[in-house]
Amino acid sequence: EVQLQASGGGLVQAGGSLRLSCAASGFTFDDYAIGWFRRAPGKEREGVSCISSSDSSTYYADSVKGRFTSSIDNAKNTLYLQMNSLKPEDTAVYYCAADLYGSSCSLEEYDYWGQGTQVTVSS
Repeated sequence: EVQLQASGGGLVQAGGSLRLSCAASGFTFDDYAIGWFRRAPGKEREGVSCISSSDSSTYYADSVKGRFTSSIDNAKNTLYLQMNSLKPEDTAVYYCAADLYGSSCSLEEYDYWGQGTQVTVSS
């Protein structure tokens, strides 16, 4: 059974950093696109960063480029999102998700979702 468990959220001041983790079980990353999405208050869920299953290329939303970095530890079967220079507009519930043989960051393509972790950035 494919399962994803996101953790690492919290309250941080603007300009600070957080690292989110997504522990995966029931599958390995080899054949799956794996990504981070977020839903800010009053907004729709959006893609933040996704790693393609085909060539491991990484997509970043324009709003997080240069500040967020995704990485994978295959030994731990864990996806990370390092978030630096956080802004109040980064406040959201962050989700990790997986898509078998996927290559996009379109949330409707993703079949498996973790439960979300809250990130709150104070000004």
